[in-house]
Amino acid sequence: MINRFVVIVIDSLGIGAMPDAGKFNDLGADTFGHLLSNTNLSFPNLEKLGLYNLIFPPSGKRVLGSYAKMMCASPAKDSIAGHWELAGLILDKPLITYPNGFPKPLVEEFERRIGSKTIGNSASSGTEIIKRLGEEHIRTLCPIIYTSADSVFQIAAHEEKFGLNKLYKICCIARKMLTGKNSVGRVIARPFTGLPGNFRRTENRKDLALSPFKPTLLDKIKGFGGEVIAVGKITDLFNGEGITKSVHTDNNIEGMNTALAEVSKSPKKTPSLIFTNLVDFDMLWGHRRDIAEYARGLKYFDDFLPKLQDALKDTDVLCITADHGCDPAYLKHTDHTREYVPLLLYGKQIRNGINLGIRNSFSDLAQTIADIFNIGKLENGKSMKAELVGKLNNL
Repeated sequence: MINRFVVIVIDSLGIGAMPDAGKFNDLGADTFGHLLSNTNLSFPNLEKLGLYNLIFPPSGKRVLGSYAKMMCASPAKDSIAGHWELAGLILDKPLITYPNGFPKPLVEEFERRIGSKTIGNSASSGTEIIKRLGEEHIRTLCPIIYTSADSVFQIAAHEEKFGLNKLYKICCIARKMLTGKNSVGRVIARPFTGLPGNFRRTENRKDLALSPFKPTLLDKIKGFGGEVIAVGKITDLFNGEGITKSVHTDNNIEGMNTALAEVSKSPKKTPSLIFTNLVDFDMLWGHRRDIAEYARGLKYFDDFLPKLQDALKDTDVLCITADHGCDPAYLKHTDHTREYVPLLLYGKQIRNGINLGIRNSFSDLAQTIADIFNIGKLENGKSMKAELVGKLNNL
């Protein structure tokens, strides 16, 4: 009997441009492929789970996991769309974006509510806008507002000069204000510290997301008396919906160690999900187009993987996937890239070496988990239960 799934989202590990990548200005994007071609690192433990089989002809080496490529059915390439779809919820239209900055009436209303002017108001890289406007921000204490290709309203402020709690407070004000036609996916607090010429963003980022518009896999598990443990920014992306325990982490290493600690505990008899996001791949290395650090980070995860596999119980299934791409070698822009994502599955009660093909939606994962847990069918996704367990057990 399988009663616990451990889902690790390697944030932004795409494996090649989707057929509609041109609509997103992402033709030729290939996060993992470009890591391999631009570095000398290898990832043998991910290879054993089938990752290389998704981009190369099978080598003949034994594969310990089953594997698939997944397409994003939502017309978007952001974290909310990706994670919601992994949990069974597909967007029918993209969340609103502001490629030319926020409308003047919206900015003026925000300024009125917080009692302060703002600076910035453009689509920009966070590190660049802080570098450009950080000194003015310290002098005036006007928060920096900016956006990206994603549906985000980002607010940057200096932790010491402006105050972290004050930053969080005005982010809450923005979240309450950004509803209806202005319902951005996330309001993000982007604290930084340091002096002019040496500013750096800190790990005290906070995301305030919309609530999912329909129940997800997380709600179903919780509704059946199960446990949903959210590690990293998962709680923020679902606005706490369907989550029974939340563990904040500041970086990949904390996320990995927290996931390992949770896996090491004895699972409950009710359905359980440990849902972990490893954000550094996207936030620190993908958007900053840092190929070397992205590859080193993935190597660290690859070296960590055997510890996680050893901690799995007989009733566990490990799933490794991603939410979108963010190709560090792609220089047309610094945003996410529209790519397929991998799905690697490993556990003692599922088949190994099975190529599950190209899936039409990330929601196939959620439907498979719901099917194996026997907690009812989700609205979206096609279950892979038959291919994964078949006659191995009575599930």
